[in-house]
Amino acid sequence: MLYYSHGLGEDFLSYGDYYNGHQDDDAITYLTLANKLIHEVNPHAVTIAEEVSGMPGLAVKVADGGYGFDYRMAMNIPDFWIKILKEKKDEDWHPSAIWWETTNRRADEKTISYAESHDQALVGDKTIIFRLIDADMYWHMQADDRHFMVERGLALHKMIRLVTATTINGGYLNFMGNEFGHPEWIDFPREGNGWSYKYARRQWSLVDAPNLKYRFLGDFDREMLALIRSVKDFQALPVQKVWDNDGDQVLAYMRGEYVFVFNFSPAQSFTDYGLLTPPGTYRTVLNTDDPRFGGNGLTDDAIEHLTQYDPLYEKEYKGWLKLYLPARTAMVLKRLPEVRSLSVEQGEMEKRRVRKKRCHAKGKNNVM
Repeated sequence: MLYYSHGLGEDFLSYGDYYNGHQDDDAITYLTLANKLIHEVNPHAVTIAEEVSGMPGLAVKVADGGYGFDYRMAMNIPDFWIKILKEKKDEDWHPSAIWWETTNRRADEKTISYAESHDQALVGDKTIIFRLIDADMYWHMQADDRHFMVERGLALHKMIRLVTATTINGGYLNFMGNEFGHPEWIDFPREGNGWSYKYARRQWSLVDAPNLKYRFLGDFDREMLALIRSVKDFQALPVQKVWDNDGDQVLAYMRGEYVFVFNFSPAQSFTDYGLLTPPGTYRTVLNTDDPRFGGNGLTDDAIEHLTQYDPLYEKEYKGWLKLYLPARTAMVLKRLPEVRSLSVEQGEMEKRRVRKKRCHAKGKNNVM
């Protein structure tokens, strides 16, 4: 423990709360020396801190004055998702809050982001998928069974994971089986359950069953992680917010050449929803609504999206990327720099024509 008080009764609202004399110097020294020794013995070793107070410097190198952990767990994120699932109606999911929680960290500390872990999977709690679908999982997970609660659960499960995984600045964590929506909890043999092994397992066969919907979540998770791995140093790319609107429940952000767009609204779809992005041509590379992932296939992912020129944003080097955003869906688009947007070309041609006309008029005035 880092604190003599064990952190009990402390809110940690300001930096003064981390340096008020309640800190256990011996414990801090021990952790720092342990990290130093570990990395001297094995330079490739990775240490990860699970700590709830947000102690500054925990995941900073010892040489830079930190405690020497390589990463810290982003423990606020799973707490946020459980809170929103328990307390908020779908209409009250605010993208501004989602953005804040998934990106709220210190720039000098790498974190491990995750939507849920063993805390939610153990007996006594519920996983995200179980909070979304509950007992309907036992009756309506056949691939050809169209059921509202299940379809809602699958859609939000994919969106929660996508926004959590693609806003990382360090790493992303899955807990065994939760990535494909494992239906039950884990309970190890103990006196309270009669030393039963019934729930001390993971049913890995579920994700491979072609007649069940678990494969949709498993396939989506696999493609999502493949996309992240395909981008060099993805976790180091700046996460730049493009737009959030709590009324529309739309969130959009960029990393490198990728645009991530979420429509969390349960009922409102949008046509030609405009986002200001670098001009160019964009292609959809991942879509939660893809039928391969149990979606409805409401958008044509083969279409390339060209930005529209707007003279108001010329100096910012931005154009309007207009998209169809079905309710409860998210998509990832990649900018294709080698292909120039036709609308941008037209805009530049128009600017050249206006300049030429002005020069011609100016020449006439000089002659007169």
